[in-house]
Amino acid sequence: MLAHPTLRRPNTGWLLLLLVGCLHFSLAATAQRTGPPVLRKNVPLDSIGLSDPFILADAKTHLYYMTGTGGLLWKSKDLRLWDGPYQVAKPNPASWMGPTPMIWAAEIHPYKGKYYYFATFTNRAIKIDTVQGSALERRASHVLVSDKPDGPFVPMQDETYLPANKSTLDGTFWIDKDGKPYLVYCHEWVQVLDGTIEKIALKPDLSGTTGASKILFRASDSPWSREKDAAGHDRPNKVTDGPYLFRTKTGRLGMIWTSWVYDVYTQGVAYSASGTLDGPWQQEKDPITPPNYGHGMLFRTFDGKLLMSIHSHKDIKGHYRRIPHLFEVDLSGDKLVVAKPYRS
Repeated sequence: MLAHPTLRRPNTGWLLLLLVGCLHFSLAATAQRTGPPVLRKNVPLDSIGLSDPFILADAKTHLYYMTGTGGLLWKSKDLRLWDGPYQVAKPNPASWMGPTPMIWAAEIHPYKGKYYYFATFTNRAIKIDTVQGSALERRASHVLVSDKPDGPFVPMQDETYLPANKSTLDGTFWIDKDGKPYLVYCHEWVQVLDGTIEKIALKPDLSGTTGASKILFRASDSPWSREKDAAGHDRPNKVTDGPYLFRTKTGRLGMIWTSWVYDVYTQGVAYSASGTLDGPWQQEKDPITPPNYGHGMLFRTFDGKLLMSIHSHKDIKGHYRRIPHLFEVDLSGDKLVVAKPYRS
């Protein structure tokens, strides 16, 4: 999730992280106060600034719906030209989220005749913890629901899916081999210092969670994600970001997720030895996408082609430019293979 103020550069120090975070939130809050976004028509994909792009190919409407960080939605018939952005998320302003929460890494999942909006919400006015002298704002994965793929997405029964004192983000959806639905999410590194990816069971109608969460793996388990400590020594990176689950044609369960290789935003993959969320999860040695790409997901086009939606992450004089991209992928064997860029 590229909008996270804490995910800009994991090695730059807390003061810089906080300053960048404040600037990001200030700009986002100003944008919200100016009213609804200006709708545009026939916008090329590479002209849309968007991090964490998630694309739903909806069979009912035969349209593609793209969302991500920012809580807005784009629509397309052909993946080339897009209309938007539309405001679709309507969380409860009286809930812990407050009247103007920041919305990150939104996903739309169809399930049992409805559409569910998995996203991260942040309320800057509520502090939940202090770690290494820095106060942490309330940030959590949550789920909204709608009867339509373009919303409006509204709250369900439970106001809290995860503990209020736990900084969580990038929630995604998975039905495991036991037939039960699960929320898979990150426990953020700024709180635990070694970020995790965890699971928790969802209620049958996804209106809340049930039971205890379980850690699937930690950022430090990865052999490819690296950083330097304050003394310049090499060590595993601490960031976990953007989990997304898939199965290969052979039935192997995999998860793409994102971290850093020093100052390069990078996506890797892990596979479950048991074929279930419980793992154990085995990390591949090398990243699977080009440098400065991350937070991907997979979807199938209406003509049957399997694609990865992902964003590029370009540093332009200290400011990140994030653009959605599509890659062709292959799951016909027992591993995910990322092929060439997709040209519609």
